[in-house]
Amino acid sequence: MAHLLDMTGGKANMAYVGEKPWHGLGQELSKGASIDQWRVEAGLNWEVYRAKVHFQPEGHPAFMPGESEILYRSDTFSQLGIVTDRYKVVQPAEVMEFFRDVVGTGGMSLETAGSLDGGKKVWALAKTGDSFSIKGQDHIEGYLLLSTSFDGSMATRAQFTSVRVVCNNTLQLAAQETKGAIKIPHSTDFDARGVKIDLGILDNAFGHFEAQANALADRPLNNKEAMDLLLSIMEPKAFAAAQAGQDAELSTKRVNQIKRVFDLYQHAGMGSNLRSAHGTAWGMVNAITEYIDHESGHNANNRFRSAQFGPGATLKTLAFDTALKLVA
Repeated sequence: MAHLLDMTGGKANMAYVGEKPWHGLGQELSKGASIDQWRVEAGLNWEVYRAKVHFQPEGHPAFMPGESEILYRSDTFSQLGIVTDRYKVVQPAEVMEFFRDVVGTGGMSLETAGSLDGGKKVWALAKTGDSFSIKGQDHIEGYLLLSTSFDGSMATRAQFTSVRVVCNNTLQLAAQETKGAIKIPHSTDFDARGVKIDLGILDNAFGHFEAQANALADRPLNNKEAMDLLLSIMEPKAFAAAQAGQDAELSTKRVNQIKRVFDLYQHAGMGSNLRSAHGTAWGMVNAITEYIDHESGHNANNRFRSAQFGPGATLKTLAFDTALKLVA
């Protein structure tokens, strides 16, 4: 059985507390486990090494030195990526150490940590302790996600994330200017202390998100407005064509996806009948988010990678930002 989770050593290299994660795999830890325990049980107790690439031209008797470097795991020697000598590695241990002084004393608690794609991507997710309710029913909790890659597929990223409790929808807090996210390119050294200051862990990024979510919940949509919003997010070319009175060619699969999201918005989605979501812009954002988090993709592993680190995460952010224009 193929997993995007790193299965090195014959186990899912992921640790968690509380409910089992999306795939039902990984090592369960007790609340209050130490960072060192997390690192071992999440399968992150290895380092990234680097070596010069050598190649052998056809017909040439010897290997020639190249300009690139191979990043590989210290435990299995498996290749993680080919990079330049300027690529700054953030070690798996650094991802975990980032949380050491904010877990417990800082009011945070680790919930998941692990690696994907044979160790090419690693992450850790902590609950911040922040929460709010929209219209007294729709409960939202705050998280902080730290992730990095060794194959050049993404920058190191510290990102505030919200989880809607009724459906476990995950939504990244908006925009750099609210100090909700910090990206550190691999051309730059990772400064954990500086990242924490830049994120403004003690600032009110989550409070800003609360105000935005409440504004979306206060913005009613009729069915035409809701479909226009959905199309502008998922199929902007089709939306533009419709606005110009033209027909747009969409595949049957895409039409069915859009119909499914609209169905989630109207009544089928988890929490869609709450006062905060029923017939509101917040409801449409969550319909799109629910589809990406729980229904899209070929399987749960692909869905998780896309929803947290790939095109699904990008689309969820676009949905939130586009909806916010209705309340600007």
